[in-house]
Amino acid sequence: MGRVMKRWWSLFTEAVRGSERDYTVGPVGPALVMLSVPMVLEMAMESLFAVVDVFYVSRVSADAVATVGVTESMLTIVYTVAMGLGIGAMAVVSRRVGEKDPEGAAQAAVQAIALGIIVATAVGVLGYVNAERLLRAMGATESMIRSSLGYTEVMFLGNATVTLLFLNNAVFRGAGDPAIAMRMLWLGNIINIIVCPFLIFGIGPFPAMGVTGAAVGTNIGRGTAVAMQLWMMFSGRSRVHLRVRHLRVVPSVMWSVCRLSGSGFLQILIDTSSYIGLVRIISTFGSDALAGYTIGIRTVIFAILPAWGLSNAAATMVGQALGAKDPERAERSVWTAGKYNAIVLGAVSVVFIMFAPSIVSIYTTDPNVAAYATDCLRIVSTGFVFFAYGLVFTQSFNGAGDTWTPTWINLACFWVVQIPLAWLLAIRFGMGPQGVFIVMTFAFSMLAIVSGVIFRQGWWKTRMV
Repeated sequence: MGRVMKRWWSLFTEAVRGSERDYTVGPVGPALVMLSVPMVLEMAMESLFAVVDVFYVSRVSADAVATVGVTESMLTIVYTVAMGLGIGAMAVVSRRVGEKDPEGAAQAAVQAIALGIIVATAVGVLGYVNAERLLRAMGATESMIRSSLGYTEVMFLGNATVTLLFLNNAVFRGAGDPAIAMRMLWLGNIINIIVCPFLIFGIGPFPAMGVTGAAVGTNIGRGTAVAMQLWMMFSGRSRVHLRVRHLRVVPSVMWSVCRLSGSGFLQILIDTSSYIGLVRIISTFGSDALAGYTIGIRTVIFAILPAWGLSNAAATMVGQALGAKDPERAERSVWTAGKYNAIVLGAVSVVFIMFAPSIVSIYTTDPNVAAYATDCLRIVSTGFVFFAYGLVFTQSFNGAGDTWTPTWINLACFWVVQIPLAWLLAIRFGMGPQGVFIVMTFAFSMLAIVSGVIFRQGWWKTRMV
């Protein structure tokens, strides 16, 4: 046992430090661990940005906190675009790295970054000019607009920092450099944590900017991380080495990235927007039910971070293995990642089922809210093992460059089946929010089964990227 633990600890420390391993050869299991550990830590760091902002802003006013929430909801479309672009970039870069084509990988990275800058510029200009109108459309009060308009304007103007942060990290992950992606987010978060209070409260020589200071601090943190990302690429300290000669538009490569990114954007949008439909159904049962659902689902999202890390690792392995003309290794990577994911989420499921009331008590003491949150955790977590495999399958399709297959699967499972069936059970058959939770579990299971059947057909092995 001691020898096994020492081996896994050695893998963990190497993963955090960064490794020069070639992920197209060697044992699949250790390679997945090496890739997934930094990816999990990277996602945890990204979620920390919003937590830090809310923590500091809550000391300003309730209006400030509300403005952060409203602005973040509007910026969801920015995050979705960035993640979509990341899917395209990761698929093309991982394929080129697997083919041992560093020039092609560098070209793909530059085209993806150029697309990100174009999109971010358009969103930034439109968002800044229409910031007040957008806040009013989202139901912001006059006091919120007077005190916090600057926050929304700055966040829209600086949206390029979050877009490029997502995008560049997707390039690092596709190339097999997840530790660099992780460290860049550590850097951004440390700067954000240090700078924000100085700008918000006017400590020392800094002016007291209030909630606007949170936006400035966040963009300084993210912007510094982006600058470091680009430095890593241009200095040759990453597997994707950019040079001046790469700074030109290559229409064929840009179209390839754009094509994959477009369907990737739709895929994520279909997935995330389905939660809006569920919230609308649950909201008919009152604020207690909605609060319980919110607590439950946020806990679920945090708990499945390791699953996302393993799934993204599988996607990188698939792209590189297909580039190396080794489809069998690609398939073996997916099944191994699915097994690891099922073990991890299976354990989380047991914890949620057994200790749901204790977990929920951390967030609320209201017995009505706690009852709904407990039901959410227990019912939804029963589908975690299915979700573990389904997530790996869909991300692996993306890694292979087959972004349309998971898009159609998401549409069928989450909109054609989940939303109507949730309404039917919850409202028509009178099962209330529990009906919604049951349908979520069913949708996870359906996603896994459909994805698994299609995966076994092997079409994804022949995708050209």
